[in-house]
Amino acid sequence: MTTIIDVADLTKKFTIRVKTGRFRKARKVVTAVDGVSMRLETGEAVGYIGPNGAGKSTTLKMLTGILNPTSGHLRVCGLEPVPQRIKLTRRLGVVFGQRSALWWDLPLADSFDLLRHIFDVPRADHAARLAMCRQMLELDEFIQTPVRQLSLGQRMRGELTAALLHGPEVLFLDEPTIGLDVMSKQAVRQFLSDMGKTGDTTLILTTHDLADIERLCPRLIVIDHGKVVHDGSIGALHRRYGAGREVIVDFDTDWDSATNPVPNPGELIDDNPRRVRFRIGQGELSAGELVARVASAGGVRDVSIVEPDIESVVAKLYSSPDLDRVG
Repeated sequence: MTTIIDVADLTKKFTIRVKTGRFRKARKVVTAVDGVSMRLETGEAVGYIGPNGAGKSTTLKMLTGILNPTSGHLRVCGLEPVPQRIKLTRRLGVVFGQRSALWWDLPLADSFDLLRHIFDVPRADHAARLAMCRQMLELDEFIQTPVRQLSLGQRMRGELTAALLHGPEVLFLDEPTIGLDVMSKQAVRQFLSDMGKTGDTTLILTTHDLADIERLCPRLIVIDHGKVVHDGSIGALHRRYGAGREVIVDFDTDWDSATNPVPNPGELIDDNPRRVRFRIGQGELSAGELVARVASAGGVRDVSIVEPDIESVVAKLYSSPDLDRVG
């Protein structure tokens, strides 16, 4: 594997004018990205998330050559994004959930053909990639339909195809499932998951739909106030900021908490006579140990373990007063 994106101490500052009186304004320097560092290898699928205003979009604009960094080291596909932007563009694919790379009044097929000429893609390569996308994204039923007549889900499948026809090395996805219905989301996620398994294209996904992250990205980078606060697996994020797992035990008969005290240090959070729910935190007894202690009372019919959902974990991370900045 080779490094496809290399970022070190990346910083972006903006100068804005703020009102200081009825007729006066003063200059103020705002740091949107503050010393971000990351290294992505070829074929990785990485989620890049953060609250609104955290610096996600600014980072992506620097990675794609739209914005010039204030300071820091930045290479994408071995190129400097701003001075080599035209050359870099041919090696990147971009999908923005609320913007379109398609021609509104043309049939989808015509947009694909125009993109072949814009990126100067050999006809055989273009045909092979288009055939793959037509099959995996089921484009045939609407490929001759003008883009303006497509549903949002159909248009997003067209946007993904348009971003991939020139064979990009890096694919940037910004809210690719925003506004889609359940079936369209499933189709897009499955396509991206299958594509990621080939290891040919590096995926960088920014989204507020954390189900996309869990399904597609083994690695998660979280940014807050311009700094990286987590870079690692989703499992590591759960271990650090999770509220603890829940163990749900179903009994054949009523369970009496008075005669069967809560197994220390498990926390009893629901004392239903036949369904008892415990919460166990990190560093405490294992779920198996807790179940063994509860089972000693007899009559256990079923056991299930529920991990904390990623939304609650990320919310806890954002609200933590003592985040460790790792970037």
